[in-house]
This record gives sequence, C-alpha cells and structure tokens, in this order.
Amino acid sequence: MLDGALIPRLRRARRDPALAVLEGFHPLKHALRFGAEVEAVLTRDAGALEELAARLGPDVRERISSLAQEVSDDVFAQLAPLPPSTGVVSLARRPIPDVARALADPARAPVVLLENPRDLGNLGACVRVAAAADAAAVLTTGSHDPWHPDALRGAAGLHFALAVARVELDELVGANARPLVALDPDGDALDPARLDPRSMLAFGTEREGLSAELLANAHARVRIPMREGVSSLNLATSVAAALFARRLAG
Repeated sequence: MLDGALIPRLRRARRDPALAVLEGFHPLKHALRFGAEVEAVLTRDAGALEELAARLGPDVRERISSLAQEVSDDVFAQLAPLPPSTGVVSLARRPIPDVARALADPARAPVVLLENPRDLGNLGACVRVAAAADAAAVLTTGSHDPWHPDALRGAAGLHFALAVARVELDELVGANARPLVALDPDGDALDPARLDPRSMLAFGTEREGLSAELLANAHARVRIPMREGVSSLNLATSVAAALFARRLAG
C-alpha cells in the first residue's frame, strides 16, 4: 500500500535542496550505480521495470526490485509534469558536494564551469558528458539549480558520478589553484596537447558568451576550431568537444 504522504512529498521534493527527483529508468540506474541514497522508487508496472533492469542495469536490478512500489496509472501521472515513458519516478537524497575538495584534487581531471547556463536540459547534458569524460566536477553560476529534475533527466542521473554544485564566481576567482581556461571564439585555437589536464574549463551561453569578469581572470582563452560560417556550438556539444579532445590527447 502506497503511503498517502509520498505523492505530495515527491511534488515538494522538486523544490527541496536536500532531495533529487529522478524521472525515468536511466537516472535511477546511474544514481544507484554511483552510490545514491534512494528513498523511493514508484512505478506503474513493477514487472516491466524488473525486465528493464535485467536488460539495461543488471548490476542494480535487485536493488531496484527491492525498492519498487507499484502505483496506479492515475497516481503515476501525478508524479511528474511529463511522466517518463519507462514508467518509473524515484526520490533520492542529494549528496553534499565538496567543491573545495574537488578543486584541490590532484588527479589529472578537469573541472567544467558553466557561467549562467539557461537551459536545464542542456545543463544536464553537460553533466552527462563531463561524467563520461571523467571530469572532477561541474560547477555552475546563475539562478538555475543544477540539480533541478529537468537537469537530472538531461544528465541521465549522472550527477551522482561527480561533484555538481552552484557557486558564485567570486568564490573561484583568486581562490582556485587550477588554471582557468575560457572557451572564447576570439581565443587561440584549442591545442589539446598543451591544455593542462587539471584546467577549469569555462563555458558561457551561446548568445552571451562569457562575462567580462571571467574573461579578465582567465589564464588563457581558447576556441574550438570550426568550419567558417558556423557561428557557435550547442553548449553541451562544446563541453564534449573540449573534454574529449583533451582526453584523447592522452
């Protein structure tokens, strides 16, 4: 029997900075795989969810089955603005990101800084590629919560694989031991072999680019070489191009 308080709690959780709403199977799979504390898994078809887990996430199948609570179609339709086609919505505790530790990490892994990102799905896609490229963290400035359910969906739940946090730019300027590299269309062509593997790579919006303050504090400005006439890349595409160019350079 479903706890009647769980549905309103799930709705409130979308604005709760201590909780993460995971819409769909892949966010749940990745959350469990990377150590999330999952409190509830609600599904409209427990059998179908178990089959999906056996096929796409056998390593977490037993944990999903033990957490799953089946609800009616009417109840499931209330759990998210756009109920996921995979028929599962979950609730997890947000980890407390240790930004200072991530910045001080001596490993050869970059940090991604997104200055005032506007689109939550695109922000999530940046987290997804950063996790795949084994980055140390994704930091954002601006008003958007990088743990918003729309960003979590875009990231397929990979927020749990690395540090993801919203910060103030002045927290980073002058207090960051990593070289700050601005992705700027007026910069030098990106040479992955010369890029410090511990760089903080800063990306602005497609329309506005990076702020004058950030550019003034950058140790270097680089651009992704593109065909003449192409004005810009999607934010997540730019992040992927820069991260994987560096990763493949060795």
